[in-house]
Amino acid sequence: MRLAIVTTHPIQYYAPVFRLLHQRRIIQIKVFYTWGEGAIQKHDPGFGKNIEWDIPLLDEYPYEWVKNTATDPGSHHNKGIINPDLISRIEEYKPDALLVFGWAYHAHAKVMRYYKSKLFVCFRGDSTLLDEKSSYRAAIRKLFLTRMYKNVDHAFYVGSNNKAYFKKYGLKSEQLSLAPHAIDNDRFAADRSVEAARLRNILGIDKDSVLVLFAGKLEEKKSPLLLLDAFKKAGINHSHLLFVGNGALANKLKSEADQAANIHFMDFQNQTSMPVVYQACDLFCLPSKGPGETWGLAVNEAMACGKAILVSDKVGCAVDLVSNNGVIFKSEQTDELIAVLKSLCADKTILTKMGKRSAEIIRNFSFVAIAKAIESKLTEHYNQRFILPVTRS
Repeated sequence: MRLAIVTTHPIQYYAPVFRLLHQRRIIQIKVFYTWGEGAIQKHDPGFGKNIEWDIPLLDEYPYEWVKNTATDPGSHHNKGIINPDLISRIEEYKPDALLVFGWAYHAHAKVMRYYKSKLFVCFRGDSTLLDEKSSYRAAIRKLFLTRMYKNVDHAFYVGSNNKAYFKKYGLKSEQLSLAPHAIDNDRFAADRSVEAARLRNILGIDKDSVLVLFAGKLEEKKSPLLLLDAFKKAGINHSHLLFVGNGALANKLKSEADQAANIHFMDFQNQTSMPVVYQACDLFCLPSKGPGETWGLAVNEAMACGKAILVSDKVGCAVDLVSNNGVIFKSEQTDELIAVLKSLCADKTILTKMGKRSAEIIRNFSFVAIAKAIESKLTEHYNQRFILPVTRS
């Protein structure tokens, strides 16, 4: 079974899956990167800087760069991915199936339409209904998306909210398989406690104090200002707040923190450093209001490090990942967030117990689970197509 995978650029959450699929050799794969060569390092507008990951993203699996002729290349708009040669390159590979990551690009939508009824077309995206409102535009959007997903034979959903989205726009239960969003659990879980203790010491945080962590882009949709405001108003003794990342709100956050001794800032930290940051904290908070917080993979990372979780109900992963290991609060509700922070930060032993539960829950959200889901569905399709039923005379 030969699978052609179409995606924009190497991503730290997907490249390990491609590597695993290639190593397991249950199916044969080739990845077609549509952003064009050089997309391994790109300007990320959310972080406001060029990002070059410090872990290998192109090792040990077959791939090729597809020429992108867009005048403004990138994944930030529909016309940023235009690949006149994509279909011919896929044809040379002679696949039995196609897996497309994201439809909202000119080339990706084109290839999905072209291969409808020619190949077994699979899709992976993580959109949700969390931000949807009833309106004329929503009705038009439903017609468009229902038509778009008619090009898809099977979709791999990342969690409950994503599954509900696919079903609303026309895909049936039998066309859906769970392939959960995942991170490198083992790498994040590896003991970095000595370095984490050193980081706390550098920041002036003693071992008995509670450290609340926000890690990600400092942008409106993630609501870091809400967290800062709630933390300041909560006035919790022996507690600290750490923001790790860059973005448009960095200066405003620092200004409003007003040089408070228990509020700290660190610039963007690359992948090899992030386990230390997570392991240094006691509680991870993602207070997003959206729109577009479709999952929140930082939550996976914090859970793999054994940390308690505090998220808003606008975070896509909340319903799947947060139960007895943390709290879900209503987005944009400062008073509720203050109350929850006071409750959670009152006793570190409770946070430690929640963190242990996080580590247990996240084990099922793994790269292996994604690979197995893809292999299972493609193998099933292959067998149904090419193995004839036994007849008896």
